[in-house]
Amino acid sequence: MCGMTIWKPHALATPHADQLDLRIGDRVESIAELPGVPMGTAGRVLLANGFNWQRYRVLFANGVEAGDLDQRTIRPIGRTAKRLAK
Repeated sequence: MCGMTIWKPHALATPHADQLDLRIGDRVESIAELPGVPMGTAGRVLLANGFNWQRYRVLFANGVEAGDLDQRTIRPIGRTAKRLAK
């Protein structure tokens, strides 16, 4: 992610209890078919935003970048999943 602008989430952008609480750089995988992204494709969170609806922009391993993703379309994997399970 060198050379990319990293946006700091707004202080009020806190997920509700039923939403994912991801950080920029967290690893995720798709759990739904997305345009150009097969189910199960891994990726990294590029942007986390939203007040009422926490959503994420993800760069997937196949080079596709997709936005407006949430717990219906992605799930945490690896260390991210372990951190959120605590």
